[in-house]
Amino acid sequence: MDIMKAMSVFVSVVDEGSLTAAASERGISPTMAGNYVQALERRLGTSLLTRTTRRQHLTEFGKTYYERCVEILGLVREADALALHVHAAPKGRLRITAPSTFGTERLMPALAKYLELNPGVELDVVLTDTVVDLVEEGFEAAIRIGSPRESGLISRPLAPYRMMICASPSYLAKRAEPQSPAELLGHNCLTFSYSSRSEWRSARSEWPLVGPNGEVRVQIESRVLVDSAQGLRRAALAGMGVVMLPEVLLAEDINAGRLIRLLPEFEPLARPLNLIYLRDRRITPKLRSFIDFVEQRFRR
Repeated sequence: MDIMKAMSVFVSVVDEGSLTAAASERGISPTMAGNYVQALERRLGTSLLTRTTRRQHLTEFGKTYYERCVEILGLVREADALALHVHAAPKGRLRITAPSTFGTERLMPALAKYLELNPGVELDVVLTDTVVDLVEEGFEAAIRIGSPRESGLISRPLAPYRMMICASPSYLAKRAEPQSPAELLGHNCLTFSYSSRSEWRSARSEWPLVGPNGEVRVQIESRVLVDSAQGLRRAALAGMGVVMLPEVLLAEDINAGRLIRLLPEFEPLARPLNLIYLRDRRITPKLRSFIDFVEQRFRR
């Protein structure tokens, strides 16, 4: 049995909703399509589909196996595309999106080198903390904080997004510097107000930290919520309270003494950072060049 062919037919059966529709889409007979699925089930020793006269359903194992087949077939197509385009020069407009702070502080400076390496590529960059739909809004790739949950996406992990807790000298002159995570509860903690389309919109009023004895979650109180990382930074510089923000945004202020890092033994839980793109999108030379550049520049 051609295992890749069988996987491909199985995925078509699930996507099209029936053996007949899948057979028509692939140019084979319904009997042949059924034979491929049955051969897979014999090979695996378990059922992938439950069938009635009117409908079919994936078994619990079938759901997992389907997802892996989609991933494997996508990687095969990607490898084929890479071979076809290995000698083609990247060119054309590339539309990408990234979170506001990461995009401003890390991605945009790096893209100067990317454009130098790929003179035929034009960039259309959207920096937003809103989770966008790649298909609806025409993006070829996105960098996202958090773990993508949508189906149909390929995710490449990058270096985790690290955070820091800081306050200004003027604020700490009025309030004693916290010596333990629990003491944060007595401080005004400036917090980020997430949009309704953000993965973090339901985050509770607590900061997860990792210390010498593992993870702790600290309850916080705040009189100020801001939907901008730069706005929170400015509020902290003005002495309005304690802030937890990305390391890339605070490093210069800490080095210059404008902000003081708090609780250095307790590091805020780093957030996963991923490069994502559509699973079924043909990997063009320009997209391949961007994927390779981002993975090398921001690899885990």
